[in-house]
Amino acid sequence: MKETVILGNIITVDDKRPFAKAALVKDGLFAYIGDAQEAKKLAGADATFLDYGDNFIYPGFLESHCHGYFAGYRAVGQANLSQFLSTDYDKYREVIKQFIADNPDRKIYLAAGWTENDEYVTKSYLDEICSDKPLIMQTGGGHSMLLNTKALQWAGIDAAYAKRYGYDMVHVDKNGDPDGYICENPLLDIIAILPSSVEDAKNYLLAWQDFALQNGYTAVADAGVELFTWDVVRAYYELEQEGKLKLRTYAYLLVPDNPADPKAEVARVAEDRVKYGGEYFHIVGIKTFLDGVTEAHTGWQNQDYLDQPGYHGVERFNDHDKMVELITEANKEGLAVHAHSEGGGATHFMLGCIEDAEKITGNLDQRNVLAHLHFVTDEDIRRMGATNSVPAVAPLWTPKDNDTYPQEVVYVGKELADQAYPIKSFYDAGANVVFHSDYPVSPIMDIKYSIYTAEKRTYPKESGGMVNEPRNMKEAVTREQSLRAMTINVARQWHQEHRMGSIEFGKLANMTVFDCDFLHDDIEKVAQAKLIATIVDGEEVYKND
Repeated sequence: MKETVILGNIITVDDKRPFAKAALVKDGLFAYIGDAQEAKKLAGADATFLDYGDNFIYPGFLESHCHGYFAGYRAVGQANLSQFLSTDYDKYREVIKQFIADNPDRKIYLAAGWTENDEYVTKSYLDEICSDKPLIMQTGGGHSMLLNTKALQWAGIDAAYAKRYGYDMVHVDKNGDPDGYICENPLLDIIAILPSSVEDAKNYLLAWQDFALQNGYTAVADAGVELFTWDVVRAYYELEQEGKLKLRTYAYLLVPDNPADPKAEVARVAEDRVKYGGEYFHIVGIKTFLDGVTEAHTGWQNQDYLDQPGYHGVERFNDHDKMVELITEANKEGLAVHAHSEGGGATHFMLGCIEDAEKITGNLDQRNVLAHLHFVTDEDIRRMGATNSVPAVAPLWTPKDNDTYPQEVVYVGKELADQAYPIKSFYDAGANVVFHSDYPVSPIMDIKYSIYTAEKRTYPKESGGMVNEPRNMKEAVTREQSLRAMTINVARQWHQEHRMGSIEFGKLANMTVFDCDFLHDDIEKVAQAKLIATIVDGEEVYKND
């Protein structure tokens, strides 16, 4: 039996014993939490000691909504534009040209992290950079793409294609020909034909795992695992069989918009859960898209866009009966539905479906997830709590920043923009609030900044020069609420609260060590906290030397 004694200032997130000085781990599970001397007495002679001194030890942090393959792909497989956190087309051009020069043998080039604003660019911008091969530039949000002329030809996107999908999703010039800008469903056509392999997917997932562990996360939810290629599920499975997975991943498999047979889709996911599931990769639900994002004019709003009267966004999965069937069939298999729900109209639709499904299932503990929740009415916040739905919110998105906030004012008006991203109201309604980063769709995945922005609703000065100010301060939450939203509440989302999310007897010995007391230190110190170590199953998997 392998034993480890872990010493430090332990914040357990366990109401019965909130603080301790030591934990004894046996075979990857907590066997004792409490006094340091008692832990040493209980340990065997061959026990390993991890002494973190005056540093602070937390339950391993959990991410409720991210995209592992996409993160690894952006890290090693694409030209990365997200480093700028703004639209700078001159800098984009430099990065893309350098990536092409460094990868001359690639048949297709992809750049990601583009931030949209009022400056509208078309295929000609990319043609100037690369005219002889397909070049695609994807937004940081992942809901829009710009293609050069070669890429449009390669993908078969022509005037007939644009007419079939509609000009809201395939933009055209005055002659009716695609101008290079596409969004929402057409992206899936592009993603489906991008070159990929299981081995590439494994390399990207390992790069992602390193990143997550090095940022203090011990388990994550991959929301739409096969969103970018069908190879990803197989890659996760093979990595686990090879003993290379350390980051536990709770997966939601993608279901198409308004599927012809919701029951068959659920059966497929349930079959894959048995076929591919294990200890470190486990399928817990289904991922759906209700809408797009407000900055791309595709978020499904409760009202028309102010700059486009008569249009309230893109309704992707909008068939009420099919959604109710999807939820009820998922419930039979013990699966949850995890919905991308950005605009207020999408959230209102989804909650109506959940309410009707629960009348059939009688199960009020399905823990269906609504992620992003940019704009939500007070009534829908109440319904979120009443249906035991899980609001996955992003405190990192709450400030008024120079790029997105002015856009929101133009699109939905200042009053609604100033009420964006509720968090505290979900807590007040009794909902199980979880934080997410949506990494790498959103370019920041940071524990300390999440705690800071949840309390201050603005970015700290140390955050890379982002100009911003607080927004909607009545939705600020306490440090304890933030800590729970990144630990035990996420474990509840996955029905894993008996195994992780707090430091308690019998749970997995997953921990994250920082040099800061997130509950009591000055909030400005929190913004500068340093990660010391990440521990999985009682073993250090990352140490900051």
